[in-house]
Amino acid sequence: MSVLARIASPDVRDWGERLALPFAWLVTIVVFGFLRPDTFLTSDNFFINILGTQAVQVALALALVIPLVAGEYDISVAANLTLASMIVALLNVDHGVNIFLAILVALAAGAVIGIINGGLIVGLGINSFITTLGTSSIIAGVVLWISESRTVGGISSGLVDNVIIGKLFGIPYSFWYVLALSVAMFYVLEYTPLGRRLLFCGRGQSVARLSGLSVGRLRWGAMVASGVIAAAAGVLYAGTTGSADPASGLNFLLPAFSAAFLGATALQPGRFNPFGTIVAVYFLATGITGLQQLGVDTYVQQLFYGGALVLAVALSQLARKRQALDFNPTD
Repeated sequence: MSVLARIASPDVRDWGERLALPFAWLVTIVVFGFLRPDTFLTSDNFFINILGTQAVQVALALALVIPLVAGEYDISVAANLTLASMIVALLNVDHGVNIFLAILVALAAGAVIGIINGGLIVGLGINSFITTLGTSSIIAGVVLWISESRTVGGISSGLVDNVIIGKLFGIPYSFWYVLALSVAMFYVLEYTPLGRRLLFCGRGQSVARLSGLSVGRLRWGAMVASGVIAAAAGVLYAGTTGSADPASGLNFLLPAFSAAFLGATALQPGRFNPFGTIVAVYFLATGITGLQQLGVDTYVQQLFYGGALVLAVALSQLARKRQALDFNPTD
């Protein structure tokens, strides 16, 4: 086989598509490293500013992956994050509740939100986008109500120490938490019957139903999992900042969607996947950090995330159309 034929072979093209985003991330590092070598190419910048501070964003993007795999949207994840962080702060700071019990309550609240979302979507047949857009607004109102529109600071150092202060190999614990979560998600989605059925459900609910799958249960379960993971992201957020406020968590929604869709173009093109999502988060974070160090205005961040989301959706849809259904949902 000639060199040109080998380059154009499907296997080479496939790997080129899989590694395009990691390669773009590497190029971004090289470019900003060349432009700002004294500040960008430092261990503190990579380990703390990029890897350490993006754990909340990674967790929230991973919360989106499961419903997206099942063919649903969860717009309420950012509001869920905000509620969880506020529950931790109010219980621990205002009422003196043990931090671990406060975390359990926050995670339970996330599960309840997922159950409600799933009930409205599956039980009443309401579109998931509309449902979660509405519940997001309700949750945001609840946060303002229970917090009295104030910032609550002074969360237990036990949480802060185990999220952002403590480090392993120079990287905050929060990074290792979300890495472990992504490994667990990858295993479930790739190597278990549940994961294959979720994927089959997302590719075509009518076909999945005719194949004997419990589509309603899968969709409902995906929304509950999303709610719990989003609440866990809120716990990480509370531990990262040592406080909770009723508004800032909502800003994570657009970057999370950008990362989830951009991640669907990498490593496993055409499929929402946890490792691709992580690469996407850190690619976007690297770009934002580099632009900040260049002194670019803040509004450019929104342009960057918005542009990345539009491009990612377009690329992921093209990849999904090219990908064949190469699995058996009943395995």
